[in-house]
Amino acid sequence: MGCFFSKKSKRKSPEKEDPTPTTTTVETTTTSNAVPLGNNTDEAPKQYSWDKREKVDPKDYMLTGLKDVTVGRLPGKLNGQQFVIQECENCNIFVLDHSATITIDDCVNCRIVLGPVKGSVFFRDCKDIKCVVACQQFRTRDCKKMEVFLCCATQPIIESSTGMKFGCFQYYYPELAFHFKDAGLSIFNNNWSNIHDFTPVSGENNWSLLPEASAVLDFVPAPDAESEFKSVRISGEPTRSIVPLTKGGRRKDSEESCLFVFFAGEYTTANARKMIDEVSAKGFVLIQTKEVSMRPEDVKRVFQNSAEDLVEWITKGPVIALELNGDGVVEACKNIAIEVFSGTKVFVSDNKNTSSRDVDNFFNFADMQMGL
Repeated sequence: MGCFFSKKSKRKSPEKEDPTPTTTTVETTTTSNAVPLGNNTDEAPKQYSWDKREKVDPKDYMLTGLKDVTVGRLPGKLNGQQFVIQECENCNIFVLDHSATITIDDCVNCRIVLGPVKGSVFFRDCKDIKCVVACQQFRTRDCKKMEVFLCCATQPIIESSTGMKFGCFQYYYPELAFHFKDAGLSIFNNNWSNIHDFTPVSGENNWSLLPEASAVLDFVPAPDAESEFKSVRISGEPTRSIVPLTKGGRRKDSEESCLFVFFAGEYTTANARKMIDEVSAKGFVLIQTKEVSMRPEDVKRVFQNSAEDLVEWITKGPVIALELNGDGVVEACKNIAIEVFSGTKVFVSDNKNTSSRDVDNFFNFADMQMGL
């Protein structure tokens, strides 16, 4: 293994009062007129913070009973609210904003793009759906024939669903990176291929992975030029995708993998993306990524002999880890660490004989940390 451098409320309880209305008077030495207190009709009613909130119209946060149309929400229209899609047929649906949760019920033959969802995305009783989804939790129930380009922070779950196919999230629009941040999602925590089937059938496969060369826009085309979304610059190119394209659970091309870890710093995310570009240009493959926090005892267990030099760096924030694959990848990564990231704190596998152990140690820890 080797290392390189980067009030308590003061309001009193109301006293018991005589239910009979009374009027309090104050006498002065200059007049005998009484001044009533507590019944001043000119006094403005007290306003509370919830009185000033903008009223929410539920219709703004749902699409229902639509057919043969292109619809959705532009960036800035949801701002973290819940959203509902139901009983739509042959529609192109673009929800290009971050949201709290989204449920999709009884939809048929639709193409759907969902911006980052802080909580869950739940498809129920849907058929012939092609979609792009980024979320914390993904679940389907009683669905048939879905093709999903997915970024999911936890293990995706299907239940009583058949003909399900999954690929890695590949999508871009200008606000997407900010929407991931607003939804509290990391672009490096993507378990798109680690599917759990609640209702497996003996001798049958209810789900599979899409072909590796699948292009997202072949499944979910960009909005047409006549729609309200025409001004949004959308791309399905893997190199522009906000979420890194990973091989996931597909069979690796080589027996040699390398662990490359960036420790928290000002440009950690940008450095990780640059590293992915560097190794991809050399023909190596990104298998998986993770962004997790570590404790001193975790560092000792994962990095073993190199732990002493790394403990102080985990206090600065989460680490970002990459598994890279291909013949000669370890030596190539060591060279890139020296030539490109000399001023950045990183860990890189030292040799190919121990690199597989490095990969297993880190990603087994990360999966346990995330409850996978």
